[in-house]
Amino acid sequence: MSLVVGVDVGTSGTKALAIDERGKVVASATVEYPLLSPKPSWAEQTPSDWKRATLEALSRLAHSPGVKAADIKGLGLTGQMHGSVFLDKDHNVLRNAILWCDQRTAKQCDDITSKVGAQRLIEMVCNPALTGFTAPKILWLRENEPKVYERVRRVLLPKDYIRYELTGEFATDVADASGTLLFDVKNRAWHKELMSLLDVPLDFMPRAYEGPEVTGQLSSEAAQATGIPKSIPVIAGGGDQAAGGVGCGIVKSGVISATVGTSGVVFAFADRVSLDPEGRVHTFCHSVPGKWHVMGVVLSAGGSLRWFRDTLCQAEKTVAAETGADPYEYITAAAGQVAPSAEGLIFLPYLTGERTPHKDPFAKGAFVGLSLRHTRAHMARAVLEGVAFAMRDSLEIMRGMGVSIEQVRASGGGARSTLWRQIQADVNKAPLVMINVDEGPAYGAALLATVATGMYGSVEEACAATIRVVDSCEPDVARAPSYDPWFAEYQACYRALAPGFRRVADLL
Repeated sequence: MSLVVGVDVGTSGTKALAIDERGKVVASATVEYPLLSPKPSWAEQTPSDWKRATLEALSRLAHSPGVKAADIKGLGLTGQMHGSVFLDKDHNVLRNAILWCDQRTAKQCDDITSKVGAQRLIEMVCNPALTGFTAPKILWLRENEPKVYERVRRVLLPKDYIRYELTGEFATDVADASGTLLFDVKNRAWHKELMSLLDVPLDFMPRAYEGPEVTGQLSSEAAQATGIPKSIPVIAGGGDQAAGGVGCGIVKSGVISATVGTSGVVFAFADRVSLDPEGRVHTFCHSVPGKWHVMGVVLSAGGSLRWFRDTLCQAEKTVAAETGADPYEYITAAAGQVAPSAEGLIFLPYLTGERTPHKDPFAKGAFVGLSLRHTRAHMARAVLEGVAFAMRDSLEIMRGMGVSIEQVRASGGGARSTLWRQIQADVNKAPLVMINVDEGPAYGAALLATVATGMYGSVEEACAATIRVVDSCEPDVARAPSYDPWFAEYQACYRALAPGFRRVADLL
């Protein structure tokens, strides 16, 4: 039996899974690591933690019951997007990696936009300058840590640093490269003119491959550390959202995904480049060769519910620890006893700023409309609804762009909650379907490896053979329309509070 492996270098940990030719998950292993916040709104990680976790996860996988390491024929990579790993001439890491959720680069984004022009920038790279992207991080390093910047010779995305550690090769994929703000998304190549304007050397960036292409072979050192055969091909893969799109079967028009993990992502397939003139949603290359995707991102989706759990739900956590249950089950059960709209309580899930549609690093979370009647259960309901409203923002923009939306596939931790799925279906007034796999980007990276190793002839063929719909959550015809005025109020709350968010940031 032939196996392929997908590796996801995530924000909270690295996940490795093995699948067979039919797409069945044979084994999986996850190793966690910390996220560092040395200053408010900063987010960093140590690349050596990713390496340690990846080698350990692969070793656990190779020694799992039912896995014969000799059966592993290829390995696909995916991971958190936009992060910056800076290497010197000897390929040593110069400082902690700056992550996708880091908000320190507002000034650099303004500088890029001013220098290039807002509309011209979108024409060049299909996206505006956002704090999460890679290019502003490079400029921040040049301005704030010049001695470190002088030593930089390579800039790698997180999964591509792991690629280097596994193969010794410098490479990336077109989907992940699209999130750097240095990539010509239309022509699937580094944008030489923009890099020259920003004075970022072209040789900082690695060669960009299509998702199913082979970028190198597993080194002897990595093979010895993991037990996986040396010289197996390591596949280009994709950024976590594009790989997650493959893992959900979002490889044809009309099918989109709504993923609620730490962040929330609405992801739509595109046969051709499709742009929002205001840059509110992203247009990136897809991991499907020659295709693109449109994506809206909520920075703190499941992250908002996790914050609520950890900050305000100690009682639920204590009971869950005693019973062996998941504290989220108690939280959502209580929320389910509260009527829609939570008796007028609205939650803005902007705990780490917001990307879609506001492009606002200064945005903050807020409960609006609190009264003496409101309980933790009301607050829990408001969090679930607030995240659903934030996801609907992206859907509405895509509908306005003419993106075909025939089916919404749910994935991520938020898809496990029956209540949250129903809220999303009602808020979006669209069916929310479940598929037979929910392994996230690692599964998509493994499917890309099935194509590279010849198990399937194309990404579309691999998805058709392995992914199917198994359940559907229909919007409640009576309840769904009632959310429309509350969605409008949700949007109005942000507009009213946005100036204050900026003033508070200035005071801090």
